[in-house]
Amino acid sequence: MGRKPSISREDLLGEAEEIVRTGGAAALTIGALAQAAGISKGGVQYSFASKDDLVRGLIDRWTGQFDALLGETAPDDPVAFVRRYIAATRTSQQAMNAKMAGLLVSYLENPVNRRETHDWYRGIFDRLEGNSQAAQAARVAFLAVEGLFLMHMNGIDEDGDWVGFLDDVEAVFERLAC
Repeated sequence: MGRKPSISREDLLGEAEEIVRTGGAAALTIGALAQAAGISKGGVQYSFASKDDLVRGLIDRWTGQFDALLGETAPDDPVAFVRRYIAATRTSQQAMNAKMAGLLVSYLENPVNRRETHDWYRGIFDRLEGNSQAAQAARVAFLAVEGLFLMHMNGIDEDGDWVGFLDDVEAVFERLAC
């Protein structure tokens, strides 16, 4: 029977997130995480068999945090959903930086991960269906918010202008959705 790890999976994810935040996606290795956590590489691999598993763990953690911020809305209310999506994006983007986003980009290089992401977006667009002005406004606002996310993630928005742009999207959406 093997020794129990001296650090939890969540602790390792926290250390991994800090590595990405300070050094970028390329700095995240099993060895770097072991050193940061003060355990052996085998100790890391007890929780994450590979770097891919570690990256998936980080993405799952971030997705879970975003979903918690998003909360529940009626599946047939695109306006309420986009309102919550904008609010969740506003909150979550304060913690996101270009280095962490770089890890997300590398995550999407794997076809399985890309399929999961595709399916997630398909689920969003299913919630935004309809021909009403409100549904159309919800889709356009969603796409605008995602565009802002990509700008922020690619480091284009170093001055923090995205917050003002997000305010603009929200204001126009509220006018159109009524």
